[in-house]
Amino acid sequence: MNSLFNPADRDALARRFAELEPGAQRQWGKMDPAQMMKHCSIALGDLLGDRPVKQLFIGKLITPFIRSHVFGEKPFRRNSPTDPIYVVSAPQDFEAERTRLATLIDRVVQRGAAKVDGSVHPFFGQLSGEQWGRLIYKHFDHHLRQFGV
Repeated sequence: MNSLFNPADRDALARRFAELEPGAQRQWGKMDPAQMMKHCSIALGDLLGDRPVKQLFIGKLITPFIRSHVFGEKPFRRNSPTDPIYVVSAPQDFEAERTRLATLIDRVVQRGAAKVDGSVHPFFGQLSGEQWGRLIYKHFDHHLRQFGV
């Protein structure tokens, strides 16, 4: 299973982010490429402790029913709902966001799966390091597919 903590998978994601162009047309959703990278950075920032995170009540109710799908092999579906805290609608600087995201990815990877083990996701709750690696990979893959890369 693909994971941010697997070097080959991480390198493949890095190549895909490098192929992303500022004017890439989205195939679904509302964000442009720079906004998408800011969105991904905000999510990684939570894992790195940029803000305190508690699991939402709705997540506690729904997660047991969707956990196998979220952490399974199938990619995320198009137009999946987004928590309002992760919505980015203001214009962003493409290169600045690409650099910021790469830096945050490096910080998460340097921390390693063992250090993020038990960290709380705002919807899915407490996750193992392995689950975090899978979730981040699937989230990034979802958005790269959104722009055809």
